[in-house]
Order: sequence, then C-alpha cells, then structure tokens
Amino acid sequence: MKKIKAQHCRVIQNKQVGKNGDYYSLKFDEFRVSRSIWPGNFLHVKVTDTVDPLFRRAFSVADYDPERGVLEIIYKVVGRGTSILSQKKKGDRIDIIGPLGNRFSSPGRKKTAVLVAGGIGFPPMYFLAKNLVNRGHDKRKILFIYGGRSKTDLIEMQRIRRLGVDLIPCTDDGSYGFKGFVTGALADRIDQLDTAQTFVWGCGPEPMLAALQDMALDIGLIGEISLEAPMPCGVGVCLGCIKATLDNPRKYVRVCYDGPVFKLGEIKI
Repeated sequence: MKKIKAQHCRVIQNKQVGKNGDYYSLKFDEFRVSRSIWPGNFLHVKVTDTVDPLFRRAFSVADYDPERGVLEIIYKVVGRGTSILSQKKKGDRIDIIGPLGNRFSSPGRKKTAVLVAGGIGFPPMYFLAKNLVNRGHDKRKILFIYGGRSKTDLIEMQRIRRLGVDLIPCTDDGSYGFKGFVTGALADRIDQLDTAQTFVWGCGPEPMLAALQDMALDIGLIGEISLEAPMPCGVGVCLGCIKATLDNPRKYVRVCYDGPVFKLGEIKI
C-alpha cells in the first residue's frame, strides 16, 4: 500500500447551494497533488482538529481546477460530522487525505454516455460530465438524468446546463421535471438509445443503484456505479465498508479500496 499523507488545506469557500439549505459547496486550495485526480475519486476529510468525532468522512470530488489547484466537494448536512463541516469559514484549515479510490472508465467518444445521479450522488456525476465534455465527447451524446425527492433537492442544475449536455431532471413528487424515479426517465428514453453503443454510470442511494443495476442487466446495458458507504479508514484496513459480490455472495470487496467504482453486475446491492 502506498504511503498516504494528510494535508492541511485552506478553505476558500463553504457556501449553501440549492434552496433547502442542507447542501453546501466546499472549495479549498493548497492541495499538493500526489497523483492525477479523476471523476470517481474521493477525499477523506477530518472535520475537527480533535478526536471527536473520531472518524473521517468520505466525499466524492465534485470538481478540480488543476491550474488554480482548487478542489471542490458538495455535501449535504445529514449528521454531526457534516454539520460541523458546514461551520467551516474561509481561511480555516482542514485536514484532508486523497485522492483515494479508483476512477470511472472512459468508454470512448463514439458511445452514448448516460449519467444517472440521485440526491447527493450528483457531485461525481457532474465531475464526470465536465470531464467528458472537456475531453471532446459529443455533448449531444451525453444524457444526464438527475433525480431528487422534490425540486429543492435538485442543486446546481445551471452548472450542468452550461456544459451543454442533455439534462433530464426528475422528482419523486413531480414538483419539477419528469415525475418519478430516474430509472423511469431512463426507461422513457431507452428506445432512442442503441444499447450496444451506450455506457451508463450511476451514483446515488442504494435503492436507486439497485434498480438501475437490475434495469441495465435486464436490457443489456453496460456501465459502472459509484457506491456511497461509511468509510472509517478510507484505505481498506478496517473492513467497515465491505460489500458482497453478485456472482459469489461469500466473496467481499472493500468499497473504499477496491472501489468506490464497480462494474454493473459486480456488486450485490
């Protein structure tokens, strides 16, 4: 295992995004890159300078500006750790390890890219969409399906629109965009896709990923999903984030070390 070092980075932004007040964009600089940062990678963040809370929190990279050396995470306040993180101010120092984990695959520019994001699964999907556009992928062949419980759970949609990709917002309650789940929106579009020339990625709550995986396997779509899981150590030592494989329930993988990106059909969700 490579030696992993913590870095004390400077907060340059920590602001609310969206309309319900629970989502934040945290940007920091002075991060010394030890390896390339790619969509799918995550960061391990220590939210205080003490041992309380003890464990770091894992956050997907939402954006990276290599010229300015600025990294961004987007998070939702759901517990004590993220609540503490939301109080960070510009100029504060924050202890970060990363980038960790593997990355999304690059299927080739001729493929239709379908990105499916649910809730706080938005950040890595946005980073992936931006990366595809910057690398010359045809914007007309990028479909971004983004779902939330209601309109207030859909954040930063203007950032997606500025990429010029095909955006389909979805809400469970029908308050904005397609009424229903992201898999329903994908099913509506499936007849317009050449499944043999389509690659799908997904990130979001496990029930969403399970439904997406079942649907993809049923119709013959290939792709990858990024799993969200508590990652106490972030480097595969504590075994706090293990998942069983689909072909062998007695074989386990570590989300933080073997993932968090896995092929569709690889992991039992």
